[in-house]
Amino acid sequence: MEQDGWILQFRREREQNGISRKAVAAVAGVSREYLCRVETGKMPLTDQMQKRLAAALKALYPEPLNLMIDYVRIRFSTMDVRHIIEDVLRLKMKYFVQEDHGFYSYSSMYVLGDVTVMTSPDEEKGVLLELKGKGCRQFEAYLNGQKRSWYEFFRQCLDEDALFKRIDLAINDRAGILNIPFLCDKCDRGECISVFRSFKAYRSGELVRSREENKASMGATLYIGSMQSDLYFCIYEKDYEQLVKQGVPIEDAEIKNRFEIRLKNDRAYHAVYDLVSGESPENTAFGIINRYVRFVDRDDSKPREDWPMNQMWAVFIGAHRERLKLTTAPEPYTVQKTLNWLSHQVAPSWKMLLELDRKCGTNVMEEMLAVTELADKHRKIIEQQLLSVGEVIVSE
Repeated sequence: MEQDGWILQFRREREQNGISRKAVAAVAGVSREYLCRVETGKMPLTDQMQKRLAAALKALYPEPLNLMIDYVRIRFSTMDVRHIIEDVLRLKMKYFVQEDHGFYSYSSMYVLGDVTVMTSPDEEKGVLLELKGKGCRQFEAYLNGQKRSWYEFFRQCLDEDALFKRIDLAINDRAGILNIPFLCDKCDRGECISVFRSFKAYRSGELVRSREENKASMGATLYIGSMQSDLYFCIYEKDYEQLVKQGVPIEDAEIKNRFEIRLKNDRAYHAVYDLVSGESPENTAFGIINRYVRFVDRDDSKPREDWPMNQMWAVFIGAHRERLKLTTAPEPYTVQKTLNWLSHQVAPSWKMLLELDRKCGTNVMEEMLAVTELADKHRKIIEQQLLSVGEVIVSE
């Protein structure tokens, strides 16, 4: 596209999305007057500045950030697992698979896809609910069916005097506001002012094998705070994770970066209490972030605590953008995890044995399948796959 055409399209997009010149100029690191001269054709535009302006405009599109609940671990001080499943989760217990083992020293668990409820004969352990990332997405489908929100569910947990063992708040950066390698470099240069003393940065290049020769193209992760503490941050390039896990091209990834606030015990409780009290994800999430960390630009003429805030970081924490919203991405439970395991671990050996059967004139694999019987657990999983959300939830 010719430069004049690009500038015309840029201005049209800016105005259609209700984004001011002042906001774009602030994010791009230029003056409003400079941007005005560029848009009116009075100032030539370099390729580098064109990229900066394009990135700034994208960062300011409506809802560039959203917040999701991405991990939940809650302990209820009761031995009544049916009460937790049917009255708190509002799911039908008859559809759960019971396993004679658990995690975290629990002796058994009830499983519905990626929703796990653990029990123990030890009264002090009570009942433990665990929802990992997929479990949160699956539970959101049930919450939608129940016409409930995370706020309402957490309020009920608080009414049950539950202990919040861990909560992860994930801020999804869909516009590429954050530059993770840049933040890693700032930590190295002392331009991250934080209560935390621990920083750890690495690149997931060993996972992106086709790109090993180009270190700059490897996914970056930054941990701020100790992973053993009750509060720390994990910031990473989500688009590279999706490339590795699902083969999604970097340019097609819906989420570019993710900023995770990982909270345990009292920290988790206070975050949830604040979230349900005000129903303001913006205040809860950035109240925590701003209390513990900020990125600045070095200015040796001033004391370090007076160094100016980095503009990219200022946009992330709230300058020139809409307020953060709590969003959901409900997904039904699938056996994709099992299919992935079969594909990587079992299918090659299975194919080899079928080939041996063919060449040897035998039917070993066919006979093996013929005598294999499904356990009650497997039949229950088949049933789970065929159920609709409406059939699983408990109606009020």
